[in-house]
Amino acid sequence: MSTSRRLTKRLACVIHGCNQTFRTQYGHMQHINAKHTRIDVPLSAHRPELALSPEPGDGEGDAERRSSPSFMDIDNEPGYAGDNEVPDPPVLRSTKHFHPHLTGLPCDLNGTFLPTGTPPSPPVQPENVAEPFEDPLQFRIADFLFRKVEMSQGNINELMELWTLTMLKHGDFGPFENHDKMYKFIDAIQQGSAPWKCFVTQVDANLPPNAPSWQQDQYQIWYHDPDVVISNILANPDFCNEFDVAPYVELGPDGKRRWCDFMSGNFSWRHATQIHQEDPTMEGAMYVGVILGSDKTTVSVATGNVEYYPLYISIGNIHNSARRDHRNAVVPIGFLAIPKSDRKHDDDPVFRTFKKQLYHHSIAAILQSLRPAMTEPVVRRCPDGHFRWVIYDLASYIADYPEQVLLAGVVSGWCAKCTALSSDLDGEGGRRTQELTQLLLSEFHDDGDTLWYTYGIDKSIKPFTFHFPRADIHEILMSDLLHQVIKGSFKDHLIEWVGEYLLQTEGKDRA
Repeated sequence: MSTSRRLTKRLACVIHGCNQTFRTQYGHMQHINAKHTRIDVPLSAHRPELALSPEPGDGEGDAERRSSPSFMDIDNEPGYAGDNEVPDPPVLRSTKHFHPHLTGLPCDLNGTFLPTGTPPSPPVQPENVAEPFEDPLQFRIADFLFRKVEMSQGNINELMELWTLTMLKHGDFGPFENHDKMYKFIDAIQQGSAPWKCFVTQVDANLPPNAPSWQQDQYQIWYHDPDVVISNILANPDFCNEFDVAPYVELGPDGKRRWCDFMSGNFSWRHATQIHQEDPTMEGAMYVGVILGSDKTTVSVATGNVEYYPLYISIGNIHNSARRDHRNAVVPIGFLAIPKSDRKHDDDPVFRTFKKQLYHHSIAAILQSLRPAMTEPVVRRCPDGHFRWVIYDLASYIADYPEQVLLAGVVSGWCAKCTALSSDLDGEGGRRTQELTQLLLSEFHDDGDTLWYTYGIDKSIKPFTFHFPRADIHEILMSDLLHQVIKGSFKDHLIEWVGEYLLQTEGKDRA
């Protein structure tokens, strides 16, 4: 029985007088670089005809195959780039499969979907591009004094007085009357960040006269309107090429799943599907996953006995590269008041419960402007200039473990995302959910000890996510990579173990 004969196309060297042949262009170029490095070596006028040589082990039938139309000159082969040129290798690309329902279709300002290929409408330019300033010069003066020089109020007043005296002989005035007038112009700027707002906690009118000071104090919580902040992020054209309008599944050239940005993950796809199943009228809307984060810090010694939690916001549509570049893709939207008291109250359960409840009520109050657009989509301009219907969803909260305990309303030492015991992580335990927590609170509402010791639930805490649709604090909490993985595993364990090992094996001096 004869075996089929497989012939290999061989490339001849383009250098005149060289009889070397090669199976690949790469081998040809390696040969050129190694053997023909002199610049005066002549090139052949034409590439020699393709030579065919049988591979070892081939059988009969080469004459018939040699006459087949499949054996053509190399110049006629697809991908051959001509004399002395190496063809580019084929480009292997990944493919994206977008969500079939929440697709982020463009619409006009009134919400009417546009035909495919319709260009975005240009933004409306105001008659005065420097508004609220009278002209660009007045804006530049304010920008110079306030941002670049950071001039004091007294010096601004003196400068404006001298400026006005100089202009009076021309029948005119200076750009601003004083620092207060300049600050009012700056505060009236509509572009950029949302203005700061403040709400104040109310003191219980039924407090006894000898109530501790922390119960009698009012607490200020400063914040930006998160809906305005997200609208500004969405409308920023700087994110045009780093922005996703729909969840997607990306497959690499090898057919394997690839994860990179938020919208490539399972969470965004799963929640977009859930939103559409609950309300099919969401067809064509754009899913906007809201990402939150906070970290306790001391803002200023001038705040007295009050510390603050900075609260940050971003959205999942923006690529990770934009968030790393400090381009206003992550914005502080609030400062959460953390009251203090005399040391004698530090371990007071009532005071500790008050701090936890104030924390959650503050976050819920700050995020209230997002709630309507979690069930009814709103029209927003996007980085590419198009308008789209958007639907908000609380998608992620980034915090360290102590704050995860506070956010999830669990007992310290328990996992905020599952019910497994810390002493037996491989034992029985399931995923924590808001529904499970509500069920347990209802079942054991008069048995706080069972909730605390058996299920790891602090009954005094009602997480802020209870006030928003589809929000589950146990689902949206992110892993604490910095403290639990990088610092916990590598620094606190691996580095210490290596140090102890070197100390035992090499001695103190060499270690």
